[in-house]
Amino acid sequence: MAKGDKINFSTPSGFPEFLPSEKRLELYLLDTIRRVFESYGFTPIETPAVERLEVLQAKGNQGDNIIYGIDPILPPNRQAEKDKSGETGSEARALKFDQTVPLAAYIARHLNELTFPFARYQMDVVFRGERAKDGRFRQFRQCDIDVVARRELSLLYDAQMPAIIAEIFEAINIGNFIIRINNRKVLTGFFKSVGIAENQIKSCISVVDTLEKVGQNKVKQDLEKEGISAEQAEKIIEFIKIDGSVDEVLDKLKHLANNLPETEQLSLGVTELETVITGVRNLGVAENRFCIDLSIARGLDYYTGTVYETTLLGHEALGSICSGGRYEELVGVFLGEKMPGVGISIGLTRLISRLLKAGILSTLAATPAQVMVVNMQDDLMPTYLKVSQQLRQAGINVITNFDKRPLGKQFQLADKQGIQFCVIIGSEEAAANKSSLKNLKTGEQVEVLLENLAEEVKRRLT
Repeated sequence: MAKGDKINFSTPSGFPEFLPSEKRLELYLLDTIRRVFESYGFTPIETPAVERLEVLQAKGNQGDNIIYGIDPILPPNRQAEKDKSGETGSEARALKFDQTVPLAAYIARHLNELTFPFARYQMDVVFRGERAKDGRFRQFRQCDIDVVARRELSLLYDAQMPAIIAEIFEAINIGNFIIRINNRKVLTGFFKSVGIAENQIKSCISVVDTLEKVGQNKVKQDLEKEGISAEQAEKIIEFIKIDGSVDEVLDKLKHLANNLPETEQLSLGVTELETVITGVRNLGVAENRFCIDLSIARGLDYYTGTVYETTLLGHEALGSICSGGRYEELVGVFLGEKMPGVGISIGLTRLISRLLKAGILSTLAATPAQVMVVNMQDDLMPTYLKVSQQLRQAGINVITNFDKRPLGKQFQLADKQGIQFCVIIGSEEAAANKSSLKNLKTGEQVEVLLENLAEEVKRRLT
């Protein structure tokens, strides 16, 4: 770069940068999510941000617009040596674009060190080279949980997922939401029963998965474009529109399974769905928090059983705020054995962005400090430092103002950062072992003995 050239220091498109108040909100949500995950026995892991490219493409090529490749930028002398020697470097590497494929590689690498079923959570940043737009990022944090077993995995793990989702979203108080549950075997079984060919089922599921985005008429048109007859398309639309209470939908599904031809897979899916619903109820999830929605397909190929999507009622345009499902072959891809799993994912960065924009969440104060000890005179700094430490030892977050400035300016500084209380100690207060405690929200100011200050602040904070 030539001397005097201007450096473009703007944030790269699609890579978020948080102000303190936004980052504090993210950390609060992460702590809340982590607490719920761990209450169900999930254990944390961390996988590298960089994986071998062949690992990331193990479940299919994601395309050049998805995976970010990694290639070191060498100094000129080393690059020249590398070119001269013909050295190609180590195997191709790339940034991980989700947590699931790295989980599969992690299990393969540590198979003999893990206990199964293996229940893990991971809340890492992932990278996707897709076009950045409002609410979609190239770098974002995902909060994932998965339970993986060898050979068999109880459907009660599927039932746990809605309980975990409900607990998280109730804890962060985002309003009314509904967890929509389905089973891919129900969909594929129904498609078979109305004569849809095996090689058309995958495309049918992909089309059905677009229902909320494109509407019923477009879905019907797209099904017919896939070679589905108008009569079959109409039956599919009628099927995915089945609604009612959970028990009513289950009864309708059982009736179809008993009266349609070739319903072995449909019957299996209904049985699995009923088992999961029973488990959800036994876990105490409120009836208004979940439903059966036969339009939920989760277009990803690897889902084989239970699938979930969570919708914020009144804000349906936000789309799913937590989704996932059961898979059979994905994790065992590196080991060549069946390793069934079930998991959910919260795209936290995207969720925060959308909820803030919709006014559902608010950022936190810019600082975690609850109290500012103001600087009335520099010669009392030893007292200010001692009082600050006493408050911290009592579990109170404190900023000590080291800079001498007018008292009103110090109050403004505290208020701008969202600090509620200021401790004021001048020469008279120090001589009497007292302080003034000012509540910046109400304007109230009271005199407090220094020995009682921590107790008084804690009482007023609650």
